Amino acid sequence: MALVIGIISGIIIGLVFFRLLQKNVIKKANSEAEAIKFDAQKKAQTTLKEAELEVKNKELNMRKDLEREFTRETREKRVEIGKAEKRVTLREKKVDELLGKLEKKEEILDRKTEELEKLQDELETKSRNIVTELENIARLSQEEARNLLLSNLEKELGEEISLKIRDYEEKFRDESQQKAREIVTYAIQKVAVDCVNESTVTVVQLPSDEMKGRIIGREGRNIRTLESVTGVNIIIDDTPEAVVLSSFNSLKRELARQTLEKLISDGRIHPARIEETYTKVSEEMEEELRKIGEDAAIQAGILSLNKKLFTYIGKLKFRTSYGQNILEHSLEVAKIASAIAEEIGADVNLARRAAFLHDIGKAVDQEMEGTHVQIGVEILKKMGERPEVLNGVEAHHGDAPFNSIESVIVQTADAISASRPGARYENIEAYIKRIESLEEIATGFEGAEKAYALQAGREVRVIVEPGKISDEVLPKFSRDIAKMIEEKVDYPGEIKVVVLRETKAIDYAR
Repeated sequence: MALVIGIISGIIIGLVFFRLLQKNVIKKANSEAEAIKFDAQKKAQTTLKEAELEVKNKELNMRKDLEREFTRETREKRVEIGKAEKRVTLREKKVDELLGKLEKKEEILDRKTEELEKLQDELETKSRNIVTELENIARLSQEEARNLLLSNLEKELGEEISLKIRDYEEKFRDESQQKAREIVTYAIQKVAVDCVNESTVTVVQLPSDEMKGRIIGREGRNIRTLESVTGVNIIIDDTPEAVVLSSFNSLKRELARQTLEKLISDGRIHPARIEETYTKVSEEMEEELRKIGEDAAIQAGILSLNKKLFTYIGKLKFRTSYGQNILEHSLEVAKIASAIAEEIGADVNLARRAAFLHDIGKAVDQEMEGTHVQIGVEILKKMGERPEVLNGVEAHHGDAPFNSIESVIVQTADAISASRPGARYENIEAYIKRIESLEEIATGFEGAEKAYALQAGREVRVIVEPGKISDEVLPKFSRDIAKMIEEKVDYPGEIKVVVLRETKAIDYAR
């Protein structure tokens, strides 16, 4: 028991001693920590002061460097300014010297001007005195002497001048007519006389007569769909293994032909397939028209055309006028115009371009209102063509005044291409008879002196007697002639009636 108590007491004493020892250790550690913290704060303050001193030193050094650099630049600027001031001073001195010289020259010029004015006054006085003396000697005034001299000269030279003028006029007329014949003949010789005369029907060959029934379809639904979609008449008669497509529109006829041939080749013919095939053919035709137009432009030698124009040009291949293919006609007119322009020294490229595009309106004139000239001008305006080209197109039927020699060439080339033998599908006797009847109708009116049918019968020019027809009644006179032509003559298109009245005084010096 005593041993247990002793052990417990020992343990308690040990614990007390350990606690005391632990407290001393903690206290000592805290003291050391405080000392370390104090040393660290002291070192930090020292380091901060050293950094501040270093920054201040650097700032001072930089300021000194900047001051030195600024002082150097300022010194250089001052040197440059000084040099510039010297140059300005020298120039001012030179300007002052020049101004002084100029003032002296002005003074000299003023003196010479005064001297010239005095001399001029003296000359005028002497001239008047001489004229007065001459008038006294001749007993004629200056005006009377001048009139007398002119009268004598007119008497002596009048006949000779008139003869010379007449000779020159006749010579010039003969030479100009001969030259014009040569130019037109040369232009025509350079053009091939090929002409395409197209009809209004196209024949499509069939593999067998059994195909006709398939084209007609049950209760005629296939043929009705074909006619409504393509816009052409489909004629199925007793002709073996053939179907006839009829339409005045060659492009529609061609679309119908290609559509029908594709349907026959495919074998499936029903309304839905017809519409689908026609749509596909129409899309392919757009590309084909563009290619045709591009090839034609290259053939004509026309560059830098708006790409949208190629489709219009391609459509001209499927357009005819009096049986004459318009695309072939346009190419022919371009060749003739370029040949004429080259001969007379005009702008060949401008003449060729305007001639090639002169009938572009006929590509869509069956679809739009207005004449092919008006439509063509509007199309070319949208495509950005030059005013010179537009005038050539607008004036080729006399709808606008000519603004250049190239426009006259286009009209001439168009007339040559349209009126040459074989160009148009028209009976020559009927043509001559119509021309004669136009002139007879015009000259049948009282007061009409002469009448001429021009531009292949597109225009009638009437010359009236000035004493019988006044300017006030000219509009009614031309209208009466136009009405009479409408009643008595059958003609395509329109005929322009132009009435001219003029008074002339003619005399000859012999």
